[in-house]
Amino acid sequence: QVQLVESGGGLVQAGGSLRLSCAASGRTFSSYTMGWFRQAPGKEREFVAAISWSVVGTYYADSVKGRFTISRDNAKNTMSLQMSRLKAEDTAVYYCAASRVRSRITPDEDEYDYWGQGTQVTVSS
Repeated sequence: QVQLVESGGGLVQAGGSLRLSCAASGRTFSSYTMGWFRQAPGKEREFVAAISWSVVGTYYADSVKGRFTISRDNAKNTMSLQMSRLKAEDTAVYYCAASRVRSRITPDEDEYDYWGQGTQVTVSS
């Protein structure tokens, strides 16, 4: 079992920045593919970004490319999402997730096995 806990959400003005963190614990979590997803009010959950913990590599949704940066710190068992130039449409609950699929980086939420509780990000215009 892998436990994931997000932190760092909050209220920020459009154009501002926030950094989200995900703390992981449990068996073999350091080798899992890790991802960020978000869900806006009335919308389905969508992929944001992912990073491989076993092979260096990242993948971003088109909507956040150039603005968000996903990273990891294996020594601290954490993953981060640095968000800059935030837009009102970035407002959502952001979820940290872990996938057993380690051969590739996947944006498919069905391939993620463990999920955090979510952290709210609100961007004001």
